Amino acid sequence: MKPRQIRYAFLLCACVLGVNAAPATAANEDKVPYWASVDAEVANMRVGPGDSYRIDWVYRRPHLPVKVLRREGPWRLVEDPDGAQGWMRDLLLSRQRAAIVKKGELVDVRAEGRSGAPMLWRVEPGVVGLLGECKDGWCPFDAQGHKGFVREERLWGAGAP
Repeated sequence: MKPRQIRYAFLLCACVLGVNAAPATAANEDKVPYWASVDAEVANMRVGPGDSYRIDWVYRRPHLPVKVLRREGPWRLVEDPDGAQGWMRDLLLSRQRAAIVKKGELVDVRAEGRSGAPMLWRVEPGVVGLLGECKDGWCPFDAQGHKGFVREERLWGAGAP
């Protein structure tokens, strides 16, 4: 098993909350780059745009955010949070926005999108969650039903691609 196959198997230490974090979608599907997320239990990244190309990475992390850099028929050239690039079929991707907590320290998840809001819990780098519409530097973040707000700069997959 390659290291990247299990790279995104991080733990989330959280409480169940009732904050609504509706997922954001991109406005224009034809323009690149744009954000997408892995929409499969297992997704292969290939070295070229076709089934005959060698599989370079195997992702086992639904909702992992990726940046779509190019389109070629049903294939998308994507970049993962570590900077690896390769080709995935469009059927393996979703336009549902997601984000991953960037490397570094634990990140505070707050009850509201502001600094003075109560801290609900802290998440580790590598935690993946669905992303709502970011406003004023704060993003609604839903990690497997655990909802709150995270600073936009602490998330890969938020902001402009």
